[in-house]
Parts: sequence; structure tokens; C-alpha cells
Amino acid sequence: MLPVIIAGAGPTGLALALALARREVPVVVLDGGQGPSPRRLARTCVLPPDTAHWAWLPGAGQDAAVWSAWRTMHRGREVRRVEFPSPGTAPVQLPQHVLEGALRAAVAGHSRIRMAAGHRLSQLEDTGQEVVVHTAAEAPGERGRERERTWRGSYLVGCDGKRSTVRKLLGIGFPGRTNVERYAVAALRAELPWPGEAGLHRGIPPGEVTVRPLTEGRWRLDWPLPPGDGLVTPDAVLDRLHATLAAWHDGEVPEYDLLDTGVHVCHQRLARRWRTGRVFLAGDAAHLLGALGTQRVAENLRDADNLAWKLALAWHGDGGEALLDSYEAERRGAVGHRLRAVDQALPLVRGRGVAARLTGRTRARLALLADGHVGAGPLGAPPRYDGSPLTPPGTGLSVTDTPPGAPVADVAVTALDGSRGTVRDWLGGKVLLILTAPGSQVWEPRHWLSAGLMPELSAMAQALPLPAELLVTEGYPGTSPHTLLVVRPDGHLVGALPGTDHAGIRACVAAMRGDAQPG
Repeated sequence: MLPVIIAGAGPTGLALALALARREVPVVVLDGGQGPSPRRLARTCVLPPDTAHWAWLPGAGQDAAVWSAWRTMHRGREVRRVEFPSPGTAPVQLPQHVLEGALRAAVAGHSRIRMAAGHRLSQLEDTGQEVVVHTAAEAPGERGRERERTWRGSYLVGCDGKRSTVRKLLGIGFPGRTNVERYAVAALRAELPWPGEAGLHRGIPPGEVTVRPLTEGRWRLDWPLPPGDGLVTPDAVLDRLHATLAAWHDGEVPEYDLLDTGVHVCHQRLARRWRTGRVFLAGDAAHLLGALGTQRVAENLRDADNLAWKLALAWHGDGGEALLDSYEAERRGAVGHRLRAVDQALPLVRGRGVAARLTGRTRARLALLADGHVGAGPLGAPPRYDGSPLTPPGTGLSVTDTPPGAPVADVAVTALDGSRGTVRDWLGGKVLLILTAPGSQVWEPRHWLSAGLMPELSAMAQALPLPAELLVTEGYPGTSPHTLLVVRPDGHLVGALPGTDHAGIRACVAAMRGDAQPG
């Protein structure tokens, strides 16, 4: 079988390559860039719990800061506080170059991944049976002279950024807006009053600032800038920094080490199509966001998590066109919903337009400014794939608090071999069948493996057309005992139904393959 070709070696392309290789799919990554990203502490990413697993790759975890809480302050008074009771429920922030470096190291050590350094995609052809890609690369020892090469793949994924060559060659439009928001950014080492806590401060000089912790006493501060393309000088950043620090320390500027500064510009764009035949778009090649705390890198990694298991099934012959089509239906719909939410919120929180004059509720504005950071509401909540083509009609509408297409709760589970953890520990590979079985944490698995529903469920799981693993949990929000959840490899619910409904369970797995008939 031909490998999957990935154009682009940023976090999206590298994460997708690693996820495919873990599912025994060979991958070629066309790395046309200039090597790893520069070390910039003013360029960080926040990963919500559903994408935070990428922050714990070897080489990244020591620089990953887990937030303990979020506070929203207005004129020095706390108006909202969000506690994160455990690391698994909290956002994680780390420098983007650290994440990319850890991904590169993991990819370099995988036998199924081939990195083609210096190869820039120039042409592509989809024959219907394969994708033929032409690249250009500088000839070794011959500066200025390029050599061409042809690659053949089963599929091609364009992860080549906002100026994507793949998207342009396919003739796909990329409408949207530029410079939706701009921020001055500073990374510093200092002792601030809220160790480990992120927050939004409004109503203090110079007006508004977002503060987020990094490791080793380091912080990132962001100040929104007025509309326009005006130059932001280093002195202007220092003025904002000193005014902010003085407001937090009774008028005195404490000692600090300034580590990095920059300007962060947020655009909003959405590609009109994310799939054409055997070619897909992902990450910045498919969408751009970032205003009002929406998390660009996290959204890109959700593309990789969603597409990886679907491409792997199709590559192994276990999924068809409907399965591959569901990637665009789910992810483009989710990102489009996020972008519309930003467009609706901007006039309210930035004081532009009639809507802002009619909305005098300070708390409502502050909530919108925080939601993208804390993972709440339309701006920040993890995507829910309503109406997904992979959800069988009428499944799981009344037996759990989690609707079909939404991420499942990260409850404690036990496997048949006795190993224990949470749901996220088992994601990324097989279909998960999670049975609500009160008392399972009390007894050893050998006592309940042969009791109740377990023998029949275990036998059925082994006979399903997709690899599946049976897990048990003491309880799940909104379910009754002996309810079974069918969970996709990316952690989204397919359906919840009685554990005795074997036909319904098989229908859920068939739907995951794209076999379900329209209701």
C-alpha cells in the first residue's frame, strides 16, 4: 500500500503523521520549511483538556504549565473564578517551539514515518486510485539549483499553512478577514500575585491584559491593540508592561526579566472545501482563528485527531467515502461555528457598533472575553459534532448527559486485564465500549469477568468489524447501571444504549465506518 503524504511539518502535520503511524499507516512528510521553529517564549499555545495529550510527549512535559485556576478581574475586583480541580480538567500552556520540537523528536524515532527535508510541493495529481505529488528541493552542494522528485501516495493532506500550496493547486477559496484583532505580547520572569493562575484584568492601566503562567516563574502577557496596522515599538510594549506591573504591586514596578516580546495578529478565514477526492486540508491551510481567546493550535490538533483515525481505517480497508466525507462535515462545521461566535461577540466586547451600546452588562462582556481561554461556551467549549453522519439516528438520546457527537467525560475506567486509568488513557487507538457497572472498582476483574453482561459483551467486542476494547466504570453522568457507551478513537460519543442491545452496539460501530443509512 502507498503511504499517506503530508505536506507541511508544523505541529498539525507532525501530529497527524505520528497519529497515523501509531495506527500502522506509513507516512511521508514533505518538510519544505527552514527547519524547526525559532525559540520564542512570546509564541505559546494553550491546549484544552481534549488536546492536552500532545503536551505530554517526551521532551515537552517539563515546559507544560497546567493552570490551577482562572480569575476575571474588573477594576481590581474579582468577578469570576474558575477552578480546575485536577490536571486532567485544566488547560495546559507551553511554548510552541517546545511542542514542535517534541513532535519532531517523536516522528524522527518512528520507523513508519519518512521525513523529506527541504522538499516543497509544486504540483499534484489525483488519479482516483492514488495521488501523484511533484516536489522541488535544493540539490546537495549545488546552491541555487533545484532537483525535482515524484512521490506517489494513497492520500495527500495539506498541512502547509495559511499560504497553502495544496489549497491553491486545488483552486479552493479561502474567504475571511485579516487583522481581526492584534495584541502586544511580552514574556517575562517575575513574581506575580497569582502563581499558577491565568486571568483577565480589565479596568486597570493600560486598560486590559490577559496573563497566563508558563513554567519556572515565567509568564505571558497580552494587551489588545487599537484597530489598524500601526507600528508597535519596543518602548510602547515596555510602557504597557510597566503600567500593568505597577497596578498589580501598589504603584511600584517589581524586578523582572523581560524574555521576549512580539505582536500577535489574529485572522479569520475558512476554506470553502476541506476535501477534494484523495486530498484533504488541515490546520492553518483550512482555517485561521485566534481572536477573543480562541485557540488556533488546539483547533489544528483537533483536525489531526479527527482525520487520523478515519484515514487509518480507510487505508486499512475498513472505511469508505462516507467516513472520509465526515471529516469535512464535522470539522469545518465546528470551526465555522466558532468563527461565527467570534463575529457575534466582537462588537459586544470591543465596543464597536450598535450592539455594544445596547449591551451594558459588564459581566456578560467579561464572560465572553474569558470563555475562549477557559474552554466554555461557543468560543471555547470542545467541539460537538451535532448531526454527524457517523451517528446512527435515534441513538443515545435519553440515557446519558452526553449527546451523540460530543466529547465523553473523562471518568475513571478499568480494563479487563485489571489496568486502571481514565478514558483519555485509552483514546487514540481502538473503539471503546464503556459499561457502567457499579461496584467494579471494589472487586478485582477476575470476580466480575464471568458475571452479568460481561461474558456476552466481551465476546461481542471481539467479533466487531473494528478493533474494540471493553472498559467498565463505576458511573457516568446521567446514565443508569448497565448502560454502554460507544466511543470513537478521538473521544467523541457515537451512542449510549443498554448493554444488552447488541444490535444497537453493532449499528453504532457500523455508523463509525460510514455504513449507517440515513434516518
